[in-house]
Amino acid sequence: MLVISRWWSRPELGRLAGFKYRDGVKKRKRHGFRFDRQAAGSHEIWFNPDTGHYTTIPNHPGDLPEGTLRAILRQAGLAPEAFLQA
Repeated sequence: MLVISRWWSRPELGRLAGFKYRDGVKKRKRHGFRFDRQAAGSHEIWFNPDTGHYTTIPNHPGDLPEGTLRAILRQAGLAPEAFLQA
């Protein structure tokens, strides 16, 4: 039996793929992050006063690459599972 795989149903696409800037902002706010200041270009610095973590967020149109989102979560001290559940 021949199975044709579609690009949108590939299992290797991660759970963190497909997040837009706005979606990420809502989830970060639920984790206690607040906008701190504008950085160079279209990047923003966010701060969590409870944990003392800073993170830099690109404000670009379209989806955030999964690797970029993973780096942001690592910088923010958030586990991917906790981010997804927020």
